Amino acid sequence: MKQAEKNSTNWVGLLVVPVALIVSILIYLFIFGAKDNLLADGHTPKPGNYFGTIYAGGFVVPLLLTTFLTVIIIVVERFITIFKAKGNGSLQSFLQKIKTNLNNNNIQSAIAECDKQKGSVANVVGAGLKKYSEMNADTTLAKDLKVLAINKEMEEATSLELPMLEKNLPILATIASVATLMGLIGTVLGMIRAFAALATAGTPDPAALSSGISEALNNTAIGITTSAIAIIFYNIFTNMIDKLTYGIDEIGFSVSQSFATKNV
Repeated sequence: MKQAEKNSTNWVGLLVVPVALIVSILIYLFIFGAKDNLLADGHTPKPGNYFGTIYAGGFVVPLLLTTFLTVIIIVVERFITIFKAKGNGSLQSFLQKIKTNLNNNNIQSAIAECDKQKGSVANVVGAGLKKYSEMNADTTLAKDLKVLAINKEMEEATSLELPMLEKNLPILATIASVATLMGLIGTVLGMIRAFAALATAGTPDPAALSSGISEALNNTAIGITTSAIAIIFYNIFTNMIDKLTYGIDEIGFSVSQSFATKNV
């Protein structure tokens, strides 16, 4: 992966949460809290107004929106990064071309395929093939040491590329656990406010109680939805990364085996 792409990924990881928080506060204040959604007191939602009901959920709402927006941003960013890691064409077709070139001992053609494919997988394979070519020209080292050098080169290249593929996934994993809890906190606080208002109002008002419960449960709905999205895409991304890693391991084994076979 190019340095510019790595820097871009780093900036996304650093900025995503504060940017999402700022946007969430603005949405909470100026969209959900718009005058058209509230009664004259500026706090009570108009009957049947969904945005106003969400606004009544309190300070937890911007925090929940922050987790939701963070998940959406990371999902988009990870899809872009992982698809770039695959390279320009079909990954399976690329790996097959590399194997064919190795079988025909066309190392330079295989390196050229890596240059055309680009992406993290091609970078790792290209590093191994360049070391392969270098070891072919080396007459001082024993064959076992040459194979070890090729494997080490590919392992080092993998260790540089793989963390960039997994970057920001811990944020998704954290949100998957935290979002539901935040939603429940908002629900509990909303229920406390609703019952406290009923206790001071004298005669219980079923409509007011229903409205208060609705305000509280909105927080739970946002939290659970965010958590579900985070879990689903975390599993999707880890599966995609596992496939890329398997492809790298497969072609790495082919490279080392090819060298060992052709250098008796």
